Amino acid sequence: MAQCVQSVQEFIQDSFVPLVAALCSEEAERLTRRNNLGFSELVKPFCRLTSEVHMRDPNNQLHVIKNLKIAVNNIITHSPQPGGIRKLLNDVVSVSQPAEGLVTNVITAGDYDLNISATTPWFEAYRESFLQSMPASDHEFLNHYVACMLVVSSGEPEPVEQFLKLSQEQHRIQHSSEYAYPKWFIPNTLKYYVLLHDVSAGEEQRADSVYEEMKQRYGTQGCYLLKINSRGSNRGADEQIPDPWSQYLQKNSIQNQESYDDGPYTVISNKNADHLISDGLDNDIQVDGLSNNFKAHPLQLDHLSDTSSSFDGTDYIKTTSLHESKKTSSGTPHGACLTLTDHDRIRQFIQEFTFRGLLPHIEKTIRQLNDQLISRKGLSRSLFSATKKWFSGSKVPEKSINELKNTSGLLYPPEAPELQIRKMADLCFLVQHYELAYSCYHTAKKDFLNDQAMLYAAGALEMAAVSAFLQPGAPRPYPAHYMDTAIQTYRDICKNMVLAERCVLLSAEILKSQSKYSDAAALLIRLTSEDSDLRSALLLEQAAHCFINMKSPMVRKFAFHMILAGHRYSKAGQKKHALRCYCQAMQVYKGKGWSLAEDHINFTIGRQSFTLRQLDNAVSAFRHILINDSKQPAAQQGTFLREYLYVYKNVTQLSPDGPLPQLPLPYINNSATRVFFGHDRRPAEGEKQAATHISLDQEYDFESSHQWKELEEQVVAVVNKGIIPSNFQPTQYCLNSYSDNSKFPLAVVEEPVTVEVAFRNPLKVPLLLTDLSLLWKFQPKDFSAKHNGATKELACGNDMIGAEVIAEFLINSEETKMARLKLFPHQTGELHILGVVYNLGTIQGTMMIDGIDPSIGLQAGKFVYNGMSVRGRQDLEIQGPRLNNTKEEKTSIKYGPDRRLDPIITEEMPLLEVFFINFPTGLLCGEIRKAYVEFVNVSKCPLTALKVVSKHPEFFTFGGNTAVLTPLSPSASENCSAYKTVVTDSTSVCTALMSSASSVNFGLGAGSQPEVIHVPLPDSVLLPGASIQLPMWLHGPDEEGVHEINFLFYYESIKKHSKMCHRVLRHTAVICTSRSLNVQATVCRSNALEDEGKGDNMLVFVDVENINTSEAGVKEFHIVQVSSNSKHWKLQKAVNRSEDKDYKLASRERGKLCFKAVRCKNSGENYTFADVVFGNEQIISSASPCADFFFRSLSSELKRTHAQSNMFQGAAKQSFDEAVRLIQKCSEVDLNIVVLWKAYVVEDNKQLILEGQHHVVLHTVGKEAFSFPQKQESPEMVLLKFFRPENTSLPTRPTPEQLSNLIKTSLHYPESFNHSFHQKSLCLVPVTLLLSNCSEADVDVIIDLRHKTTSPEALEIHGSFTWLGQTQYKLQLKSQEVYNLQLKACFVRTGVYNLGTHRVFAKLADQATLFETSQQNSMPALIIINNI
Repeated sequence: MAQCVQSVQEFIQDSFVPLVAALCSEEAERLTRRNNLGFSELVKPFCRLTSEVHMRDPNNQLHVIKNLKIAVNNIITHSPQPGGIRKLLNDVVSVSQPAEGLVTNVITAGDYDLNISATTPWFEAYRESFLQSMPASDHEFLNHYVACMLVVSSGEPEPVEQFLKLSQEQHRIQHSSEYAYPKWFIPNTLKYYVLLHDVSAGEEQRADSVYEEMKQRYGTQGCYLLKINSRGSNRGADEQIPDPWSQYLQKNSIQNQESYDDGPYTVISNKNADHLISDGLDNDIQVDGLSNNFKAHPLQLDHLSDTSSSFDGTDYIKTTSLHESKKTSSGTPHGACLTLTDHDRIRQFIQEFTFRGLLPHIEKTIRQLNDQLISRKGLSRSLFSATKKWFSGSKVPEKSINELKNTSGLLYPPEAPELQIRKMADLCFLVQHYELAYSCYHTAKKDFLNDQAMLYAAGALEMAAVSAFLQPGAPRPYPAHYMDTAIQTYRDICKNMVLAERCVLLSAEILKSQSKYSDAAALLIRLTSEDSDLRSALLLEQAAHCFINMKSPMVRKFAFHMILAGHRYSKAGQKKHALRCYCQAMQVYKGKGWSLAEDHINFTIGRQSFTLRQLDNAVSAFRHILINDSKQPAAQQGTFLREYLYVYKNVTQLSPDGPLPQLPLPYINNSATRVFFGHDRRPAEGEKQAATHISLDQEYDFESSHQWKELEEQVVAVVNKGIIPSNFQPTQYCLNSYSDNSKFPLAVVEEPVTVEVAFRNPLKVPLLLTDLSLLWKFQPKDFSAKHNGATKELACGNDMIGAEVIAEFLINSEETKMARLKLFPHQTGELHILGVVYNLGTIQGTMMIDGIDPSIGLQAGKFVYNGMSVRGRQDLEIQGPRLNNTKEEKTSIKYGPDRRLDPIITEEMPLLEVFFINFPTGLLCGEIRKAYVEFVNVSKCPLTALKVVSKHPEFFTFGGNTAVLTPLSPSASENCSAYKTVVTDSTSVCTALMSSASSVNFGLGAGSQPEVIHVPLPDSVLLPGASIQLPMWLHGPDEEGVHEINFLFYYESIKKHSKMCHRVLRHTAVICTSRSLNVQATVCRSNALEDEGKGDNMLVFVDVENINTSEAGVKEFHIVQVSSNSKHWKLQKAVNRSEDKDYKLASRERGKLCFKAVRCKNSGENYTFADVVFGNEQIISSASPCADFFFRSLSSELKRTHAQSNMFQGAAKQSFDEAVRLIQKCSEVDLNIVVLWKAYVVEDNKQLILEGQHHVVLHTVGKEAFSFPQKQESPEMVLLKFFRPENTSLPTRPTPEQLSNLIKTSLHYPESFNHSFHQKSLCLVPVTLLLSNCSEADVDVIIDLRHKTTSPEALEIHGSFTWLGQTQYKLQLKSQEVYNLQLKACFVRTGVYNLGTHRVFAKLADQATLFETSQQNSMPALIIINNI
């Protein structure tokens, strides 16, 4: 139980006090009414004695009475009606609410911290009122009147006569059979005569004379002169007199409820009195049959309202009768005519009455009763002296209560000795003589049980237990079993819940004082029943307090019983108390995973708060139900939602012009909010395919996003001459949680801003959002140069920002759904998107039928409202990324800004749309296909500086810079070839046809970025609304598979803007390539030097293999032309040319071609193109698109090889000196081969001719090159070896192969020589040694002819011969010089001889001999000597 203001002893003593009746004359009542008080009210604050009182017991022992209190009441001659008492108790509880600053106990139990009110004043007020309002009963005398005060005014004409009348009235009330109420203790009631004198108005002498007469008539002990009203009522309140009455008036009003009955007196027969008490005084459900005229109490209303499913406001009815009386009584001053002296006089009067009148009367009565009992029972000694014997040990075994027959209706006559014992016990109890009282109660109990008078026995047991507890020094333990028996008897046998309730209240308080909280709680819970909701609620609440006050607090039991108490309070109409109980219990269940319990509590709190018009609390409670992941079934969730909407609607109706409320549903995933700037992508029309650009339907890909950013940086750098501006901000059309949102995004005026909001419905019932739109704030600004961002003072409205409204947006149960909302800015400025605004409602017929949700089949615009929706908003608040750069940011939690919802609306910009016509989805590797691109300017501004940038520039071209280089139309030659062709002459089949072109013509000049391609617009401008189609050639990538190729179109406005400098458009082309040809080429030095006097020549071997697997329906490939292009070399002719002009390759066939290559005469910056034609048409390889793709693949190849050499040889390159570089250069060739082909394809029974080209880049002599990069095979798994790396120095010597290429030698001599050895024995043959310097530097050469073949095999095969003349030559060859050295060989006999016996040493002219090496001939130089 909760803490109480009084101790248990004080509580029990104040509950049972001597009752004194007051009978006043009308004049006396008028005197007291001057103070707004009745006589009983006047004396009430002074009814507790301030000093000890002494009296003697029957054995003449002195007995001390401490802190005695008496009760003075007006005589009321009808018993209180059960309904009236019930109404009053209800009012007492409802008026007594927790104070604002009520002390709360913070109880910590486990992981619970609970704030619980330490006291429960409403329970104490109820208890006090309940005990005071108990009707008097015949089986006990505690609330029978002991004495009666007769009060007459001294101002009456005949005061003594008046006293006589009052005395007769009192006698008539007590002894006449027509009055069954009130009850009197003994027939000879003490009458005390009080003369009331008004000091301010009456004559004091007359009062004194009347008082003297009274003393003579009634004795000095039986009368008193009380002087009051020392102050005139008309005097101002110049001094503040304390008002001790106000605290008692509310309690007193319960005693004086006469307004519930028809007449001043209600006669009730004695026979029915007990039955009336036991007929369910607190039975709140059945209406008793007694006549009363008070209105139906709140319980009946509550039963109606609680069963209804929605609020109707009927249960919000204040019980005002007591509340208003309290207000009025507290508003009027009391005791206005009384001074402090008068207060003392009243106090003295009560003391005199008690000392001189009441206690002596009680003492005498106890003696008389004692004597009567002794004489009647024939006892030899008084009861008092026999106490010890009765309780010395020999107890009579008591019968079980169940064995006793129901004799609750047994009545004793008033003179019965058993009742005299009870009467004496009650008198002793009232004057605190608890030991004697206990003895008498114990004796009476035995007598009653013997007679089986169970009502009387239960009363004796009850008071015996209380007396035993209150005995000073506690000689015996508290007999709780007495109380249990009494409660059971009252409740089960006598059916008197009022007396049972009194027992429980007393016993629970006693058990609580002994810290037996568990027993007290069990006792309180036992008395909860369906007959009284108020009583049950109060007792359950006290039981809950017992559980929480235990040594080990039982928190969950506390919460559970608080919920039960709240439920019963609610049924009793005590809405505030019900709400308080549920709120206290919520502390325990909150956040512990008891979701269903939380839902129930929140739902009840919401309802009660709504009933009490605490609308904010109601909204908050219902909000909690909806925002937690509810485990409720769909029907229950639907109920919760409807209640919530109803409450919210009431809240909004109170303040229709107030700010929109925040709605809890549906959930919004703020971080998943995406913002898109620009128009939606237009779908393709027929053959036209729109650029993919970017849309909200695409998923974010970090790598792809990074690539687009790199492409944009690349093109911006090219436009700004290699430097990226400091204010450069990558274009972001779609902002999400992965994009960089630290800067304010830029949007363009008149272009929509689309916000995608991620809604999630956590409920199992569909939600219908209507009139859904964005909430925004806009600040107009002018960003043009002259205004420089000045703010314009304009009213914001729809003329500035247009907002799209979605009429109906249905989110099914537990569905996540995206809503795309648009804003249309019509002015420049700063836009802030704040949130969304919508009507939240539900739809009818959302119950699940056979597992199918009927809402799925509903179409837009066909939803049926259930009439309940509320307008509200939800804010979009996106948390930025966590900062983690500085030390301070790493050690603390800080978040950066996220500005995706705060775009800056800039001035009008051009808007480009790109369409691709006849764009293929599949190509053969190397295939050339012609398509068209249409550029459309859909804005009102002209656009310029159109460029396209791609990571794969070798994939497409728009043609060369000059019109001559670009074919006019696709029908310019037969077979609709994409190439520029010329019909060849039959005489030129052997030799190559020459042409030249500069890389500058194809956008690949020095320092240019091959990835950035200028789009050749006419006049470089596209006007508003204009469109243009340009041809675009595509070249299938060399590797098979699916290729994603990104195009980024860059364009600018003619006007320069401060905020936005350019715009971009993205397109991703997906091309699937299938295998076609594999080209492999090698270049070898040719020893023949006779063709060119100064030049050099090489052999080029080209292997072409058809690796197509016939998936694309390719029948065969025709090699139509092989072209070369280089600055230094050119193809001269085909060496192994067959008679058949056509080279056909069927599946898996391989062809081998050999070409002779010679040096170009002019080594300028231009590339020389040589075409070797195998058909009737020459494809001009120096024109578009052949040259375009060649130059693009060349730049890609150079970039790739450059990256590789940087990777592998970065350190080695630095250590090479210039000499090594020059020697290396000798073995390098810069020759590029282009193989052009046609493929015959059968598709849908039609034959198509496809064209294509493959490129092979030849870098080094003798090294194989391929048309596509070779995949390196992963090495097989080997054992892991651990070794210490040796400190190997980087090689600074060139390899022997590189040195052998420094000087190229060639012997010129006749293949056979006829000589007549008969005429001349020595045969002299002239031999020319050609020395060619292949390097760019001067070379010192030493030719040594002294070398002889020493091996016997060589001698056997080739005979020996001798060189004549100088045996060693030292020469210096200039760069690229060819030197002829005339030699003579001497033979002595016929035979076959190898002339290649010379050794050639070479070194760079300015170098030491470190690099010398022998220049060996790879092939033997054989000569045949014949004799004639």
